[in-house]
Formats: sequence, C-alpha cells, structure tokens
Amino acid sequence: MGGVEQLTVDELAVRVGLPGSTIRMYQTKGVLHAPRRQGRVAYYDASHIERLTLVQRLQARGFSLPAIAELVAARERGATVAAVLGVGDNEGPDDWVRVGLRDITKLVPVGHMRPSVLRRAVQLGLLRWRRGRPYARRWALECGHRLSGMGVLCDDALDHFALLRRSTDAIAADFVTLFERRLWPQLADKTDQDDQLDRMRALLVELTYTAETVVVGTLRESIREAAEGFARKHGLLPGGEFHPAWVAEPLPIAERLISAPEDAEVPDEPAIQRFLDRADEPEESIR
Repeated sequence: MGGVEQLTVDELAVRVGLPGSTIRMYQTKGVLHAPRRQGRVAYYDASHIERLTLVQRLQARGFSLPAIAELVAARERGATVAAVLGVGDNEGPDDWVRVGLRDITKLVPVGHMRPSVLRRAVQLGLLRWRRGRPYARRWALECGHRLSGMGVLCDDALDHFALLRRSTDAIAADFVTLFERRLWPQLADKTDQDDQLDRMRALLVELTYTAETVVVGTLRESIREAAEGFARKHGLLPGGEFHPAWVAEPLPIAERLISAPEDAEVPDEPAIQRFLDRADEPEESIR
C-alpha cells in the first residue's frame, strides 16, 4: 500500500470532524465501506474521507441515511444516476436489447457493412458492446429500421444523429440549470424531512416529463414551419389566386379562433396589457 495514506479510526475521526462511534455507525448503516484490516487494527484511506464528506454533504441537504445508503449501493452496482433517481434506462423504449446480425442487416445494407460503422454507433451511444455482443436502445433500433426502410443510408443517419445529440445535450443542460436554480433549493429549504431522495425523484420525473413534452411539441411546430418552407421552395403550393372549395363554407369555432401563420400577429406589450386588463370581461365583449 505504498504511497496510500493509512488512518486509524481515531485519526479519521479527527480528519473529518466526526466521532469514531459515528463512523462505525455509518459502516453498520451501509453508507461507508469497510476498512482494511491488519491484525486487530482497521485502517482507512482517502476513499473513506471522500465518502464521509459526501455523506455529510447529503445529510446537510436533508437526505436520510437509508436514502444515502441506497444511492451509494446503486452507484457501487454501476447504476446510472438517472436510474437511481427514477428517470433511468430500465423501462419502455429505453430498454437495452441484444442486437443480432439479422437486426444489423436491416439497419445497414450488406454492401455498407463495416466495423467502423458499428464502432461509430457505439461511440455515439446508440450501441453498447457487452461480452462480444452489441446491444441497442429499443427506440434507436426502431428508428433505425424506419430510416433504413425509407432509403436513408446508415452513414447519413449517424451524421444527423450526432448533430441532433449536440442539440439535445444543450437542451438537457438548460433543464438541469433550471433544476439547479429553481428546484434544488427547495430541497435545501426542507432539510427537516427525511424523504429527500423521494422528493428529488418526484421533482426530476416531473421535470423530465415536462421537458419531453416541450421538446416534442416545439419540434412538431418547427417541422411544420420547415415543411411550409420546403413546399414554397419547390413550388408545391398553389398560387395566390387558388381558393379551395371549403373556403366559402362556415368554419367550426375552433378553427375560426386560430389564424393562419401568415396572418398571425406579434402583439406589442401595451396590446398584451390591454388584454390582461380586460381579462375579467365576458369573452364576447373582448372580440
């Protein structure tokens, strides 16, 4: 153990500012790993200092010892933070499934099959390699089959996924920042509660669901606008004199409420304030 600092329990207690009895209790509760024993003497090292510092930090945030033990045990099993916090990779379309050669030939035409293609998919996180076999997310496998069926080459799909992943990483970072600024302090404000891990799970699950809804909704709007631009660019839209037969027919109320994109207004703040000032008036008088 040359070069590794070895501490007795009393020396460790002084280093971290805890009674020796508390350190032994942490071992019993499963939040601190066992020391190395040499004869009848137990020796601790830097990893124990790091773990105790983590325990103290989580306790200051209101996490109970059972919750800390759960976090520690999950991490030692190799579980991701997301999985521990309930937004992980063990359910639904996020499942990892083993990929056979037949699955790969549906994704990559035989003539384009190269080790470099699969290696790049691993580097991008679309595949995982375990014991000589590839595994893929269900959603990635399904989307890959769809793109291949539409004639999109695998290299093109990987190129666009790499670009998309950079965008989604930035979106995720924004939501993590939101969590850190607005939601994480709520945990610190309620350190008297012993269910902080469950509360953190609930907040993250709700935020994740909201983020997914926002991203999907915004993406649909972007695709609609991009499709309109594509249609105009390639002359796929009728000219300005074209009037379909249904124009003269009365429209349902839900359709009358929404203008076409080109007729939509971007109000200035005074206009919005006038609307807010009249919010309590009957709907008919506002029109």
